[in-house]
Amino acid sequence: MRRPSSNLKSDARSLPAVVDFRRPSELTQSDIDELCINTIRTLAMDAVQQAHSGHPGAPMALAPVIYCLWQRFLRFDPEHPLWPNRDRFVLSAGHASMLLYAMLHLTGVKATNPKYEVLGEPAVSLDDIERFRQLDSKCPGHPEYRWTSGVETTTGPLGQGVATSVGMAIAARWAAAYFNRSDFKIFDYDVYALCGDGCMMEGISSEAASIAGHFKLANLCWIYDNNKITIEGSTALTYSDDVATRFIGYGWNVTRVTDANDLDMLERAFTTFKNTGDRPTLIIVDTHIAYGAPNKQDTSVAHGEPLGEEEIRLTKRRYRWPEDTKFLVPTGVHEHFQAGIGTRGRVLHTSWWAGFEDYRRRHAELAERGYRMMRRPGEECAMAYRRLGGSRAIMQNTSDVRHRRRFQRREPFRAQHSLRHPGACDGFHT
Repeated sequence: MRRPSSNLKSDARSLPAVVDFRRPSELTQSDIDELCINTIRTLAMDAVQQAHSGHPGAPMALAPVIYCLWQRFLRFDPEHPLWPNRDRFVLSAGHASMLLYAMLHLTGVKATNPKYEVLGEPAVSLDDIERFRQLDSKCPGHPEYRWTSGVETTTGPLGQGVATSVGMAIAARWAAAYFNRSDFKIFDYDVYALCGDGCMMEGISSEAASIAGHFKLANLCWIYDNNKITIEGSTALTYSDDVATRFIGYGWNVTRVTDANDLDMLERAFTTFKNTGDRPTLIIVDTHIAYGAPNKQDTSVAHGEPLGEEEIRLTKRRYRWPEDTKFLVPTGVHEHFQAGIGTRGRVLHTSWWAGFEDYRRRHAELAERGYRMMRRPGEECAMAYRRLGGSRAIMQNTSDVRHRRRFQRREPFRAQHSLRHPGACDGFHT
């Protein structure tokens, strides 16, 4: 991948404004990687700008990280996002939600209904992204479980996502111990969580990391966005932990990627995680918030507000992107993801179900227990909601004014999933 030089301000203004994308057949592997990564970045920039609210900097910095993970490693079938043995991805840095929404759109993740039935429509359409942070949008400011298919857990409060990921990894280990047999492993999925400085500052993340190290959860990988910026300014104002040493003390394997744009280095880090069988892994990735923005890279203003139209134009020029085109997904990007995560996920998913059929013939009682555990929780949640009489009855029985206002702003199904802690009723779906 090409990287902007250190003199971003002068370079951005001197580059030509006209951009012609080459045909997909003419692109090298490096070209298509860069095209997909910059598509993620520009979708985030445009969505936050159109909403006049949000966090553009982290998605711009982390686009290569999530691209490498999803396109090259994640065992996930976009056509069947609730496949029980899928890898789980948790965006603990929930403020960077456009990073996840862009991936859900570009990889073609399908929507599901409350009964866990896969629908034909996309989980996140381009129209949904254009309505980022708007009322009832599938792209709320922070990811919400059971509101947007492909979101594994609600995140936003700092540290919540990484703590939940530890629970997911423990659940995977329990399921493997209970259901797996020598002739077939039903559950062997991994859990990835992407977190930032804010998550690392919270006490809950330290407690979760400690127990993960104690249990030697080798199926757990945290990716730490080390950009050294908070919404107030440099992390040096309030934070000076040696994170690597702290996690080594917890019993984790720690590796570092010094350039978030180096896909080869990222790939080696994820491979290290896959090859580590005796402890969880922390990948510290050094990033530049708002990467490529000539006036706002590495600044706190890129954390919690739109870049501004002029800065977006200059940044797109740095990316060699059409400056005045918004929400652009170039030809070949969808197809590239379909050939990568789409094909890999479909093969893994199909193979798993074929093996499960054989498992069911050999271990009928265990298979039936597993099936009931996977299906029952969502149905029970729906039945409980109906017994309560829907959102109106819920409001009448909710004494807290803040909760009443929350339900009044939402559709009935959204009120349903607001009743519960994320993942509390969903068995292996969490």
